[in-house]
Order: sequence, then C-alpha cells, then structure tokens
Amino acid sequence: MIINKLSVLNYKNIRQAEVVCSVKTNCFFGNNGMGKTNLLDAVYYLSFCKSHIHTPDSRLIRKDEDLCVLQGIYDYDGKEEDIFCAIRQNQRKQFKRNKKEYERLSEHIGLLPLVMVSPADSELIRGGSDERRRFIDMIISQHDKQYLHSLIQYNKALMQRNVLLRDRRNDESLYDIIEMQMATYGLHIYEKRRTFIDRLIPVFNAYHHLICSSEETVGLSYVSRLPDHDLTKLLRESRVKDQLLGYSSVGIHKDDIEMTLDGELMRRIGSQGQNKTYLIALKLAQFSYMSSIGVTKPILLLDDIFDKLDAERVEKIIALVSGDRFGQIFITDTNRKYLDRILEAIGTDYSLFKVEQGDVHLMENKTN
Repeated sequence: MIINKLSVLNYKNIRQAEVVCSVKTNCFFGNNGMGKTNLLDAVYYLSFCKSHIHTPDSRLIRKDEDLCVLQGIYDYDGKEEDIFCAIRQNQRKQFKRNKKEYERLSEHIGLLPLVMVSPADSELIRGGSDERRRFIDMIISQHDKQYLHSLIQYNKALMQRNVLLRDRRNDESLYDIIEMQMATYGLHIYEKRRTFIDRLIPVFNAYHHLICSSEETVGLSYVSRLPDHDLTKLLRESRVKDQLLGYSSVGIHKDDIEMTLDGELMRRIGSQGQNKTYLIALKLAQFSYMSSIGVTKPILLLDDIFDKLDAERVEKIIALVSGDRFGQIFITDTNRKYLDRILEAIGTDYSLFKVEQGDVHLMENKTN
C-alpha cells in the first residue's frame, strides 16, 4: 500500500498543500516549526482518525479558520482508495472512504496500516503506563477487529463501574454484571497483549543489535495481575476501597509494559541516545510484526529521528531504511545532508521537498 497524493487544507500551520508522493521515499527538510511534522501527522490522521500526539481536533484547525480538510489517494495493491476527512469547529468530524461516510470510526482502523517514529515517542519511556498501553493497543487493533471490539466494550464497562463508584451506589447485582463484562473482555485483551509482546521481543532485540552493535540487552515485559488472580474476584474485593477512591483501581487498564536495558528500567538509566535507539528499534520491530501478519505493507513515517544519535548509529539506520524490507517511507529532518545520504543509498524512486512556513515545495524527484 502507498499514498499517491496527499491534500491538506488548514491543518495546523499548513494553509494548503498538494503533495504528489514517491512510491518509495519522500523526504522533507526545513527549519523547526515550518510544518514538516504536521505533514506527517496529516498522513497519520488519515490512518487513525486522530493526531499522533493526541491534539484535540479543535486545535488542529488552522488559526482563524473554521474548516480543516485532509484527503489521501492510496494505491492499495492495485486498487484505488480515496480517504477524506473534514473537521469543523464544534461539529462531529466527517470521515469518508470512497465518498461513503463511516457510521463508526472504528470501522476505519486497520485499513491503512502505518508506523510512525517521532520525538514524541519518548513518552513511551518517560510517561505513565497509559502511554505504553495505548502503544500496544494501537498496534493490535490495526489487524485484530475482535481485539478492538473487546477494548471498546471493556472501556464502556469501566466507565459504567466508575459512575457507580462515584455515586456510591450499592446495587450488587449491577456491579456483578458490569464486573463480569470487564473480566470477560479483560481476559481476552490480556492474552492478546501477552502474545504480542512475546512475538515482538526477538525482532526488537535483533533490530537493536543491528543499530548499536553493542552487548547491551534490551527487554520488554508485560506487567499484569491477571496471571495470578481472577479479575472478577479482584473487582469484587476492591469495591469498598474503589468507592472511597471514586475509580476502579484494578483491571487491565492498570497494566504496564516494563522497558529495560541490561535489566534496569530505561526511564532510570537511559541516556538520550540510548532511549532514542531503544525506541527506533522498537518501532522497526513493530513494522516487521505488522508486515508479517497484515495483508499489505505499512507506510513508515520517520520524523526527525537522527537527532541525539552518533554518526555510526545514523549510518546503521540509513542502511536499514534504504533496504527492500520497507515500502513507502516519509522522512523529515532539519539537516538535509542525512536526507541526501538516504536518497543516494536508495538511488531511485524518491521525492525531496522543502517545507517553509507551512508551504511545501518539490525540489527533486526521481523515478525508475
């Protein structure tokens, strides 16, 4: 799958842009704050119906404008897909596939698989457990509709239980029904997450070793109370405490992913370069995982990934993304020399753009 054309109107600082994309590599350079990341975020939005950094829709619309429009024309293994999105102030956003509006946005998730690597990924290490759960939920949901359904239903039941807790309701039969739903959907979510992490670990380690060529050992482990406890029982036993707290203190919404380097937590010992290498290897492993189980190869977005990395690691990453294992790639950087080296390594099928004050200008392109 590739995106042939991206159209953007009033998205963040981009007033209007029409980008005809290369089937292989698309590079965007310019100073910070010019709109490079916003272009990649627009591509991300067309896949996930939301911004990569969770910006509210009302703040995506360009200042002093009432409407934002995104459109992508995709080649999906020989078939054209037209994806359209309109965001209006104080209105429900409109999402269409081939001019037909979706009834539920969840129907769209997974159609256009995508992996994005960006500086915002640092929150996976530094941030709370919700960031790490969101990361694995997004990956699994792209290819597993049943998982997405379980996640939606679990969160609905969780919200219902929290309302009962805040209202100090003591209807045991109602609690029983809601907690049974949470336990059923929660067990399915837990098993899928655990299986995913088990499959990801060896690929992740291989990419990390390729990039840094060191003896450092990276780790991922899924932390949950479910292996040793029945969730229905945990929820029942926590009702009194949870009423005092006003929220549900146990469940798969409290699970976490431990990220380690040589057995120590990354957030405690990782340098900037080590954290960035860890995250790039993790995202490349995600790409490999999604390629192996999906019906089409994901698009890869690389936003400012070379900053804080030494020259050797930059060379390794350039060599990796220049290979045949990746499909269509979008790359941004303030330093054009890295982009030129990537384009030289790839040789053909590329487009190079300059982004300035939200305007996008084609500088070079080459095709077979």
